[in-house]
Amino acid sequence: MKKVLVAIATYNEMENLPSLIDAVLVAEPSADILVVDDDSPDGTGRYCRERCALEPRLQCIVRENERGLGSAVLAALQYAVDHDYTFVMNMDADFSHDPAVIPKLLAAMAPSVDMVIDVAIGSRYVPGGKIEGWPWHRKIMSRGINFWARFCLGLKTKDNSGAFRCYRVEKLKTVLQGKIKSRGYSFFEEILYRFKKIGATFVEIPITFTDRTRGRSKINKKEAVFALWNIFVIGFLRMICAE
Repeated sequence: MKKVLVAIATYNEMENLPSLIDAVLVAEPSADILVVDDDSPDGTGRYCRERCALEPRLQCIVRENERGLGSAVLAALQYAVDHDYTFVMNMDADFSHDPAVIPKLLAAMAPSVDMVIDVAIGSRYVPGGKIEGWPWHRKIMSRGINFWARFCLGLKTKDNSGAFRCYRVEKLKTVLQGKIKSRGYSFFEEILYRFKKIGATFVEIPITFTDRTRGRSKINKKEAVFALWNIFVIGFLRMICAE
């Protein structure tokens, strides 16, 4: 059987994580789960460590001296490479991504006669995809970031800022051998660009993204502006250096 790792980055997600772990294991019983926690003050990491003793499919990394969503996801992806998984799937910790969609993303990775897919994206911006619960200004911000990523990085995919994705680890090994500069929210755009550079294949599966109902969102205006700047820098280097 192909080994599947579901990676979840957390910071103060104690209200969501216990139920999310249960839902993921129901949706894909053969999968392992890795939680990368940034030493949450609310006890998320402590809970996860305690549950690991009872659930062999669960692993936990608590980072005490490092912060950031992008770097947490990067640590999870490296874990998948180091432990010889076939696929690694990333998702948010707040139920914005429905665990029931996990089998659909995995099914999209199955090789066909014509093509092997390297990245399956749970997409809000292809036909059938949608967002529920966001105010208008967040929708505009998300659309703007995705337009900016396509413009600066030459990406053809529609949803480049979403975190619900499945990666083929064999291809991921090559991507991680390069230098991924982003450690914040622009990580998600940059890694797609790095995959594109090595000739990876992509598919987008429509999803319904639902805004969190418990806990607080970690994104803010400063993070969004910094992400736009990072995408511009990577795109600028792409143009002047043929990077």
